[in-house]
Amino acid sequence: MFEVSSEAHFSAAHHLIHYNGPCENVHGHNWRVRVIVRCTALNDLGIGIDFKTLKNSLNAVIKDLDHSDLNLVFDPLSLNPSSENIAHYIFKKMEDLIDTKTCTVARIEVSETPGNTAAYFE
Repeated sequence: MFEVSSEAHFSAAHHLIHYNGPCENVHGHNWRVRVIVRCTALNDLGIGIDFKTLKNSLNAVIKDLDHSDLNLVFDPLSLNPSSENIAHYIFKKMEDLIDTKTCTVARIEVSETPGNTAAYFE
């Protein structure tokens, strides 16, 4: 089994609903997203998944989140735009782009500030 990962960043605002504290106010973060893909086999070049493919897929998913109000994305889903829910959202979107016979999305990590990371995996 092989694991391949890529990171990307986006900037966005949000506010946590029913949160008793300053995060209930609109504020922004420079989010870091890391996708980890598991590959059961390598191709003829010894590659599980091309980094360029992985990075392009991640960038396509976070493009709609960048410079947005995340509450506008998550309110229709009846979800708070927490790091945990953002990780789950990105995981599901990445699954649609990466799930192949030999490679699957293993984990998404989302950091809203350095040292504070939420992850989603199945």
